[in-house]
Amino acid sequence: MPQHHYAETIEGLPTREQMLSMSGLDFMRGILNGTLAAPPISQTLGYRLDSVEDGRVTFRGTPEFKSMNPIGTVHGGWYGTLLDSCMACAVMTKVPKGSAYTTLEYKVNITRPIPIGTEIIAEGIVSHAGRTTGVAEGTIRNAETGKLYATGSTTCLIMQLT
Repeated sequence: MPQHHYAETIEGLPTREQMLSMSGLDFMRGILNGTLAAPPISQTLGYRLDSVEDGRVTFRGTPEFKSMNPIGTVHGGWYGTLLDSCMACAVMTKVPKGSAYTTLEYKVNITRPIPIGTEIIAEGIVSHAGRTTGVAEGTIRNAETGKLYATGSTTCLIMQLT
């Protein structure tokens, strides 16, 4: 299977040129309003972009049977991927036109298991966005009760590409 580099066009995803032609906030708003395609991972893992603001992004999702590990709970990777997505996308809202980000590291603390079929809200909030790095925190909560399931933090590299 061929490897893809971001400079290539991958059918169904925004092109590098599209991404670099707008601010990160406009890029994220484009995904939210459907003018830009959502990433395939969101469909695979059962979550969607719910809101976009300057420095804040939320996702909604519901873990399903396919998200379970062998001991019958939601796999920790589901929490991690969802938190990585919401925190890094929050950083993306601070990225200037002509730049992009990538996750350098992230940490996840799972506080309790999410029952299968429970709708959650994952929120990422930027605490720092500089010229070369962005830092954000995240939470996963029950969409109905607000019960906390996990927290996270990330550091992202911000790269000027044009």
